[in-house]
Amino acid sequence: MNMPDMTVFAETESNVRGYCRSWPTVFTTASGSWLQDESGREYLDFFAGAGALNYGHNNPVLKQALLDYIASDGITHGLDMSTTAKRDLLETLRTKLFAPRGLDYKVQFPGPTGANAVEAALKLARKVTGRTEILNFTNAFHGMTLGALSVTGNAAKRAGAGVPLQHATSMPYDGYLSDDDDDSFRWMERVLDDTSSGLDRPAAVIVETVQGEGGVNLASAQWLRQLSDLCAAREILLIVDDVQMGCGRTGPFFSFEVAGITPDIVTLSKSIGGYGLPMALVLFKPELDVWAPGEHNGTFRGNNPSFVTARVALEHYWSDFTLEAATLEKGDRVQSALTTIASNFDGMSTRGRGLVQGLVFDDASLAAKVCKTAFERGLLLETAGPEDEVVKLLPPLTITNAELDHGLEILSGSMDSVCAGRGC
Repeated sequence: MNMPDMTVFAETESNVRGYCRSWPTVFTTASGSWLQDESGREYLDFFAGAGALNYGHNNPVLKQALLDYIASDGITHGLDMSTTAKRDLLETLRTKLFAPRGLDYKVQFPGPTGANAVEAALKLARKVTGRTEILNFTNAFHGMTLGALSVTGNAAKRAGAGVPLQHATSMPYDGYLSDDDDDSFRWMERVLDDTSSGLDRPAAVIVETVQGEGGVNLASAQWLRQLSDLCAAREILLIVDDVQMGCGRTGPFFSFEVAGITPDIVTLSKSIGGYGLPMALVLFKPELDVWAPGEHNGTFRGNNPSFVTARVALEHYWSDFTLEAATLEKGDRVQSALTTIASNFDGMSTRGRGLVQGLVFDDASLAAKVCKTAFERGLLLETAGPEDEVVKLLPPLTITNAELDHGLEILSGSMDSVCAGRGC
């Protein structure tokens, strides 16, 4: 096989580039659950744009709507101007997303990324409450801007800030202290209610219901309900970061639905745009809408082509529970296969929910080797966790069972190859 020409990337692109180092080829096209490189080789995608491609690459339904919109000279860049594309999206959010779930949220367009949404959410919580502190959780990841890094757990990512990250305090996530859910809440309640704990009452708590970058760590429904009750009783706003786990990744559209809670603020990005186009939303209860006009803005918060594909994705995939049911069934299929794989090797375990699943290695060095071997065999996977000890599976929700099985076979074969003779 001819080696791809990577010269210009090495000579001209910054050293900060990352994923291309794990997958050293030059991709050209993509469709559904597959990518193709310039040599014609195909790769099955168990990465899905880090969760931005829940509906697959170049989804034909969304692509046609996008092409029609562009062909009709629809607005592309609109800041926060009123457009037909935005009106249609807002109406669809109300009728297809909020009303069926009994939710009453205002919608803010903060900018195109998940970090934009998190920054806006933190800023809003501080403005509403007049308080500065934010509680976050061990192993959390919320983005790479300064505010988002302040509530992120990973030391290497935090170090990149170059300045002190202040006004945030980390609390133990579900299962961090022990298998007893109540341990973390006894600690949180104690420091929040003890005037000598040194912790000022926070403006908000920000949480992921499943920590993707943190290693596919799951918060139980009970733990989430306890957290919601704790916040409500102390007039602390609850922010759920659903940037990666929203839009159906765990089954229901919102990952917090499993707990039956209603967060004060929700952040969405990645797959909310439907097609992989940049878009983010902040959803919040109407009484929290204390923004003055233009108080928080951004040049690219009005990406109208994303509004179009977001609307069509909601209409096509979320008018009933078909996709949710299929995602849960596929998640069970993946979990069963991973459990079988893990049972064949020592020092391994599994965890996940819906179509975010993880294969956990006691020997962290093996996870990257498995992902490298899988790539060589035509499967895209990434690692996660504080030591990159988890092989994370994040396939498109629209993947077929046959494609899932094919990818899992590659993963199993990669495990056999890496662990042969290693005693794992």
